[in-house]
Amino acid sequence: MVDVIVVGAGLAGLVAAHEAASRGRQVLLLDQEGEQSLGGQAFWSLGGLFMVDTPEQRRMGIKDSADLALNDWMGSAGFDRPEDANPRKVAEAYLEFAAGEMRPWLASLGMRWFPVVGWAERGGALADGHGNSVPRFHLTWGTGPGVVAPFERLVRQHVAEGKITFGFRHRVSGLIVENGTCVGVQGDVLSDDSAARGRSTNREVVGSFEHRASAVVITSGGIGGNHDQVRQNWPVDRLGQPPQRMVAGVPDYVDGKMQQIAKSAGASAINEDRMWHYTEGLANWDPIWPNHGIRILPGPSSLWFDALGQRMEAPCLPGFDTLATLKRILSTGHEHSWFILTQKIIKKEFALSGSEQNPDFTSGKWLEVIKSRILNKQATGPVEAFKEHGEDFVVADTLEGLVAGMNRITPDAPLDLATIKAQVEARDAQMDNPFAKDAQVTAIRQARQYRGDKLVRTAKPHRILDPEAGPLIAVRLNILTRKSLGGLHTDEQARVLRPDGSVFDGLFAAGEVAGFGGGGYHGYNALEGTFLGGCIFSGRAAGRAV
Repeated sequence: MVDVIVVGAGLAGLVAAHEAASRGRQVLLLDQEGEQSLGGQAFWSLGGLFMVDTPEQRRMGIKDSADLALNDWMGSAGFDRPEDANPRKVAEAYLEFAAGEMRPWLASLGMRWFPVVGWAERGGALADGHGNSVPRFHLTWGTGPGVVAPFERLVRQHVAEGKITFGFRHRVSGLIVENGTCVGVQGDVLSDDSAARGRSTNREVVGSFEHRASAVVITSGGIGGNHDQVRQNWPVDRLGQPPQRMVAGVPDYVDGKMQQIAKSAGASAINEDRMWHYTEGLANWDPIWPNHGIRILPGPSSLWFDALGQRMEAPCLPGFDTLATLKRILSTGHEHSWFILTQKIIKKEFALSGSEQNPDFTSGKWLEVIKSRILNKQATGPVEAFKEHGEDFVVADTLEGLVAGMNRITPDAPLDLATIKAQVEARDAQMDNPFAKDAQVTAIRQARQYRGDKLVRTAKPHRILDPEAGPLIAVRLNILTRKSLGGLHTDEQARVLRPDGSVFDGLFAAGEVAGFGGGGYHGYNALEGTFLGGCIFSGRAAGRAV
């Protein structure tokens, strides 16, 4: 018998296991995937962390504070349910962490960050509503692998010292509960599988197991790979009917089964209808997992049209308000939308989410970033590869040719050339007007007031139909599944609660399976950089509580 069993070897699980082992606990770390998948979904991430009032911000001229971050978070979260009491407490504790100990602690573990702080989820509506008032997205050198690496190193050190034992290819199918207390787990041992990280693995059962401990910590992730579960939890009243076609932003093992197992054993889950799916998804031309999707991280200049060919209004602009845009897109009765842009825009403003799509940042080498992002006359290699091979891209020298190509991709929702042309020309006419009324033109100019955006993220304003900026590019955008904002209901110590609010003795949860803490510490909206940050924070809380 060990002291602690951690179910799930992603980022939250690694942090929890390390913290527990550091306190002298004997830990068993289980995962249904093989050792090659250590680090879970975090490995594939861009590596952004939401931090407040950092040296990186101050060097970029950004004035941030804990009070401003709290105002932004609560305006975005919109907590409005009785069960939001614990999520709110966890959010407040995370903000204190993000404005204080977080950066020096992570730096002491070896993490470093790109000096230009990103401005994600800008909101674009009201000062007390959704959005970041200032840039807070700190891109970790090494991207997702760079976030995972310090905790993987610490866990492997504990393994070498006999404090942690790995149990790969161990799929938990049930919790062992005696006298109301969780005392262990049981499940199946799966056959070894050498498939590369992220790819589907076999589910051949070769044995069974039962392990007992004084505490069980669930860190098994969300539901983004299980589209049936996504649709079942979909908030129709807030977002409209769920899409029938979505691309998957996570591998298929992110299936939500462990959350259902915990609920069957008596655990409470809350806010399961709160979720975070991106509107700028591409079908990956070189997929790793089934239905593999990649998100575009856009700058502010691409023109965004719905499936009917109507340019979308503020705050449904690139990079401003994800869920408002998701609702707006689905209101058309279709599941896709379109970017129209130029080569000049794609070169400076298109980034693709994920460690594998950013080899320069993942390498952690300045020279690679300079060659890829500054000296290169084209967009980054991965972006140019999508432009050439991706099924969602159209490239043309004229608007007539562009719209014809768009209609070939979506014949069920044909676009009218005259309608598109009138809107593009109207926008272009504002470019020479210093008093422009176009909200997006104003947003572009404001973005370039921030030194970081002007340097690396926002193209110099120009007419879309300027031939010198071409060729023209259109991108069909798909809904991309990603994160669960609700989950197992926990308190500030990561203890799982029962439906009546009492503590489920012996059971803890952290990371996405717990809505990144509390059962939904984001509320309705995420400010970005808060997924990895939430895994680290809630995993640490669990590891220090068991």
